[in-house]
Amino acid sequence: MATDEPSFDPNVMSHARAYDYVLGGKDNFEVDRIAAQAVIDLAPDLPALGKAQRRFLLRIVQKAANEGIDQFLDIGSGLPTSPNVHETAHAINPAAKVVYVDADPLVYVHNNALLASHESVISLQEDVRQPQRILDNPHVRELIDFDKPVLILFIGLFHLVADGDDPAGIVARYRDRMASGSYMALSQFCTDGSDPAAKAKLEEISVGSPQPMCFRTRAEIRPFFDGFDLLDPGLVDVQDWWPEETEAATALKVAAGIGKKV
Repeated sequence: MATDEPSFDPNVMSHARAYDYVLGGKDNFEVDRIAAQAVIDLAPDLPALGKAQRRFLLRIVQKAANEGIDQFLDIGSGLPTSPNVHETAHAINPAAKVVYVDADPLVYVHNNALLASHESVISLQEDVRQPQRILDNPHVRELIDFDKPVLILFIGLFHLVADGDDPAGIVARYRDRMASGSYMALSQFCTDGSDPAAKAKLEEISVGSPQPMCFRTRAEIRPFFDGFDLLDPGLVDVQDWWPEETEAATALKVAAGIGKKV
């Protein structure tokens, strides 16, 4: 839900800020560093996993831009990390339009400061669980034409959406507004292959956060792609999307996939 006066509590762990710490960023507080480090102590390769997910995001943007898509909706965008979606898309098409969406007020503040000089890039503080608020937002409608192909990104997001919120149904509401030829990319923490102790620690530290962690099996994630053609290699560990690059196995697993609406 959007607010007129973004606020945040530096004493409550934020997934966006903890992820920033994992990626080596500086926009985080002690509570975020303590939480992230507790998981890294059990899964020392977590930063490598975070960077693999980041590469997945940027390469999907490159793929879409190279195929002529010039509209990007990044939901659950997280704190700005360079290169970001708009930088990657603009390197291919300077006229590309990008909307960043995140429920975290600090993300909203940072993105607004970063994007102040960009006419074709905007930031919103909204929740993925409110598709109509996002899709019908007048600022979004000014930039994004849903009658034309768009890339919608849900990277590292749906493990923060509980089963009771019907995540597959949420994705379907976005899908129904997307034109044929659009892409949807999604990644989330996956139960399959994850170290039980590291998984339990990540779930434990998230209990007091606004969005407790929700791992899922690949079988549970697969319905999120209903209505899309799931592209090869399918719904796989995020590192497996780029087999030409040697990636060591990680204690925690992130499943990632890309769907095309036909």
